[in-house]
Amino acid sequence: MPSERITSLQNPRLKELVKLRDRRARDAAGLFLIEGCREVKRALAAGVKLRELHTGPEWFLGENEAALIAEAGHAGAQVFELSKEAFAKVSYRDRPDGLLAVAPQWKRTLADLDVAGLVEVGCFSVKARDDEPGSATPATRQPLLLVVESIEKPGNLGTILRGADAAGVDAVIVCDPVTDIFNPNVVRSSTGVLFSMPIVVIGSAEVRAWLRDQGIRAVAMTPAAKELYTAADLRGPLAVVMGSEQYGLSEFWLKESDLLVRIPMAGQADSLNVAMARSSRFSRRCGRGAERWTFHRVISAPESTRAANS
Repeated sequence: MPSERITSLQNPRLKELVKLRDRRARDAAGLFLIEGCREVKRALAAGVKLRELHTGPEWFLGENEAALIAEAGHAGAQVFELSKEAFAKVSYRDRPDGLLAVAPQWKRTLADLDVAGLVEVGCFSVKARDDEPGSATPATRQPLLLVVESIEKPGNLGTILRGADAAGVDAVIVCDPVTDIFNPNVVRSSTGVLFSMPIVVIGSAEVRAWLRDQGIRAVAMTPAAKELYTAADLRGPLAVVMGSEQYGLSEFWLKESDLLVRIPMAGQADSLNVAMARSSRFSRRCGRGAERWTFHRVISAPESTRAANS
């Protein structure tokens, strides 16, 4: 049962929810918004501790909301029921589906990335488990990381996370960010991957030093490279580095990366939207004796999302 029903558009709680659209308010409170049935469901499944869940029954689209609300309440979330007008005020979507949660922000460090827990199975990187058959057998570490620098648009960052998840990337490292990983449009365009994908936000110099310490090669994607990524030997632990939509990679990464590669382009354009670039096939060559074969990591292109400026 909801702890309170809110109908007044002047309710202070609604005003606090609207403030959380702004990065400054989010960071000051240490909170962020999760809107949508799918997103709330995935947050709960990933173990995110919801502080509040605001519901708008008149906006519900399906029949699963009641069970999800009960699950959130059982997990400790304070549940509020909003009138149709009140929910429309706090929603940041054109067409709400009646669920808006508030959750605490979190922060991961490079030390939290368990690259030692990654083992090679064939040519795919997987996380080792004690109960996995054969996991005790010595194997070669083969982590695949995605490093993105100065990404500007929240929708692109969310799409990158979703695509990285689909491609089997083990972690995403966001260097020198312009946008906030807890922006509502990052949550939305990631379709909840934000809650399950290991993400570290940190400076480029610290990342480069850490990659060297871990023995992970940094491969920078840049149109200025002479070598096509399809021709490069990309075996072994790997961090793929990509730059911002407007400026590409900084001089730091162009100088400090172990290898520069480019995506082949048939037309006149010399650059791609940063999320579209990740929709290209990213090949990684694997060898065992004389046998060599290639598999593709496919990362999806972005969907259009409602703009969020903060």
